[in-house]
Amino acid sequence: MRPVTPDAPGPGQESVWDYPRPPRVETSNETIEVWLGGVAVARTQASVRVLETSHPPSYYLPLDAFEPGVLRAVDGTSFCEWKGVATYYDLVTPSATASRAGWTYAQPTPGFEAIRDHVSIMPGLVEACLVDGEVVRAQEGGFYGGWITDRVVGPFKGIPGSRGW
Repeated sequence: MRPVTPDAPGPGQESVWDYPRPPRVETSNETIEVWLGGVAVARTQASVRVLETSHPPSYYLPLDAFEPGVLRAVDGTSFCEWKGVATYYDLVTPSATASRAGWTYAQPTPGFEAIRDHVSIMPGLVEACLVDGEVVRAQEGGFYGGWITDRVVGPFKGIPGSRGW
């Protein structure tokens, strides 16, 4: 039983309540950009989306999508029940630093190999993330890294009262 009533998707939209659990991994040819300090620090048309029930997509960009010197590895890890152990990056430009804004899975669990050598970005910690020119809205709650665009409808995990979803 779903804890909420899903929003009805319109034409060209996806409901995050139709995403599977465990999550699905799929490639994307959308143009993905990450901006920090007035600079495009990453750009690609070869990303990977991770789609999980109640979560907006998380986009993973290949390492070579990032400008040289932008990613600075930092201490600390976290654990995802699906993807395994994550390590973190600061994003750094001459005028700005986004602490622990990026993460990667060096040894993802079986089924998630497509995100190896890819980095996801927490949209709320950088100047902007864009999908095909649309500015992404950050998933609420400060813990999840979902990218909300007009393409997806919720409600989304992270809002007040969603802890048990």
